[in-house]
Amino acid sequence: MKDPVKDPKRQTADFDALVSDTGEGGEIHQHARKGEERLTTAQGVVISDNQNSLRAGAPGPTLMEDFAMREKIFHFDHERIPERVVHARGYGAHGTFTCTRAIPDVTRAAPFEAEGKETEVFVRFSTVAGSKGSPDLPRDIRGFAVKFYTDAGNWDLVGNNAPVFFIQDAIKFPDLIHAVKPEPDRDFPQAQSAHDNFWDFISLTPESMHTIMWAMSDRAIPRSFTTMEGFGVHTFRFVNADGVSTFVKFHWKPKMGLQSVLWDEALKSNGADPDRHRRDLWDAIDRGDFPEWDLGVQLFDQDFADSFAFDVLDPTKIIPEEDCPVEIIGTMRLDRAVDNFFAETEQVAFCTANVIPGIDFTDDPLLQGRNFSYLDTQLKRLGGPNFTKLPINAPKGCPVSNFQQDGHMQTAARKGRVNYEPNGWGEGPRAHPLEGYVSYKEPVSGEKMRIRPESFADHYSQARQFYISQTPSEQGHILSALVFELSKCEEPAIRERMVAHLLNIDEDLAQKAADRLGLATLPKPAPAARPTRMDLAASPALSIQANPPGSFKGRIMGVMLSDGFDGQVLAAIEKAVTKAGGLLRFIAPRIGGVSCSNDNPHPVTDQIGGAPSVLFDAVAILPGKDSLAGNPAAKDFLSDAFAHCKFIGWTKEAAELVGACGLEGSGDAGLCLLDDENTVTQFVTACEALRHWPREARFKG
Repeated sequence: MKDPVKDPKRQTADFDALVSDTGEGGEIHQHARKGEERLTTAQGVVISDNQNSLRAGAPGPTLMEDFAMREKIFHFDHERIPERVVHARGYGAHGTFTCTRAIPDVTRAAPFEAEGKETEVFVRFSTVAGSKGSPDLPRDIRGFAVKFYTDAGNWDLVGNNAPVFFIQDAIKFPDLIHAVKPEPDRDFPQAQSAHDNFWDFISLTPESMHTIMWAMSDRAIPRSFTTMEGFGVHTFRFVNADGVSTFVKFHWKPKMGLQSVLWDEALKSNGADPDRHRRDLWDAIDRGDFPEWDLGVQLFDQDFADSFAFDVLDPTKIIPEEDCPVEIIGTMRLDRAVDNFFAETEQVAFCTANVIPGIDFTDDPLLQGRNFSYLDTQLKRLGGPNFTKLPINAPKGCPVSNFQQDGHMQTAARKGRVNYEPNGWGEGPRAHPLEGYVSYKEPVSGEKMRIRPESFADHYSQARQFYISQTPSEQGHILSALVFELSKCEEPAIRERMVAHLLNIDEDLAQKAADRLGLATLPKPAPAARPTRMDLAASPALSIQANPPGSFKGRIMGVMLSDGFDGQVLAAIEKAVTKAGGLLRFIAPRIGGVSCSNDNPHPVTDQIGGAPSVLFDAVAILPGKDSLAGNPAAKDFLSDAFAHCKFIGWTKEAAELVGACGLEGSGDAGLCLLDDENTVTQFVTACEALRHWPREARFKG
């Protein structure tokens, strides 16, 4: 059966039925046909007229007794719930986690007890700083939260696309978020860290320097949700059936590989398509190209923790993969979009304290604070303690049985007289010491005091390690990001303090930042509780460019056409891109379609003025009789693609447009002339490398 929303014949028929059934005053009525769904009130009363309120006579006043209108407007007036303070801009999908390597010797956690076992999941991706209505591509850390509906209860792995965080102790979190949010007197900037308050806070918080390197890198402007990593951030514990503990860090690795955009692309994408990330995820699921991530774990014991150069409980530190390899234990596939955004994505409630037997906490102070905080958040947003009864939050793989009663929105009241435990009536659930959750028996002692461990004191060494692990191109992006952000600060002292911190990370980075920010003299390096270690080796796993995906799968080729284009070249492009697992979009001066050199029509998906090249991963220029050299949007399309280091294929008919953009004779290896199937194949193969990064040297200075 065709979807009536996508069936134009059905839409036309419905509209004809609508307009043919009008009342005396020209009002439109739509009556349910026999057997079709009836429109009702929330009480189930069928509504006879949903177009006109109840009046005393045709020109008369509206009557207060119109309960249908009152209920409809009442509900509309209360449709919004408070948005999240952080991670307000989010998008979710359903899927399945499949265990590919059972580890019962390490943990009794249900998802990992048997190879091939499947566990239903719901994932919500998000930005941190912006409001619900902000765009998808600000420079920001991304949330990566996964709810596992296991047969032992719900487990929430609530992480980010960076493995480290800005602060070491949860008590600082309100200040961090207040600083990055719009300044309270003027209420701007929105979804941006490029302002005085944020950098004032950061410049006075040395522990943030490692995460700042991540936030200023390409990791903070990912191409899509499906091309970014996820991390549990904290060190957790796995506990096996014998009560033996193993430390664990969680990693989600995208099957599409790591991919990002350039900052100029992000800015233009937010204008061309502010919903780019959510649209990408929706479209991928809709066409059956289900996104996948491998779940990897870093497992280590107390001896490793004691010998490691940094405290494994410090949330501003990583354990490099070269020091402790990531072992893949499962794969997550997202294969079902939500049926209702509000009911699922907006009302889903994550909490780091939602764990199952086999998973336990450590003394990471940020994790401890998050465990305390999240329940308060859900109570405020969702209106009461019964938010776990909402379908998206309710356990699916196991029964729920307890004596919790009453409260706002309670929908699962128990029958009978017993509502307490223990009771002498022999009714109701009881605790089970063998199957139930048992916390790891960790010895705890010490004096009560407000103090930071000395082992948390090195704030610059891993920031430096991240920076030197980037390619020269990526290092340039970090520099440009720092300069852009700090140039928005009106207070010179903030810029100076940040350069002082950079001197402890990399002197060349600090000098270049100072030059571009117009600092007359370099400040002294910021005081450091621990000197920066210069002996830490680069970690290649931290670089995006050093780990290209190696295929064009899931990426989009934008092909710009005009009447009379070379049909054989286009056919070769379609064949090569499809074979590589990529997608095609066709851009032309008009949306109605174009004809090739043989006058065969070809459909068009986008009009040039509404589809800038920032929306595509690579582009091909195939004009016909109209060279498009005089089309401003076409020139912007090509010029931006070149500036953003994209691979560009073009036919000889595009020479005039290439010349109009000043690219003729550039000798750029990323500009590929297409004239037969062989050159097209070479072009699509080259696109596997993501970008033609050597081109950046052309733009330096």
